[in-house]
Amino acid sequence: MSDPITKRQPDLLTITEAAELLRAPVATLRYWRHLGTGPRSFRLGRRVLYRTDDLHAWIAQQHAQALDRR
Repeated sequence: MSDPITKRQPDLLTITEAAELLRAPVATLRYWRHLGTGPRSFRLGRRVLYRTDDLHAWIAQQHAQALDRR
């Protein structure tokens, strides 16, 4: 029997993991963070982390905005 916890996506992602999920360079996420336009992130010690819920919400928001511009 497989353990569902091990197959679950982690709740917190590093900037590298978030960049992979978004298929964007890490430098782009850093730039968006600097501008305040990217997905919500926070610092935990020295690390910048992203919640998966925030990333998915940001993706949905970007998609909705793109549809509104049509």
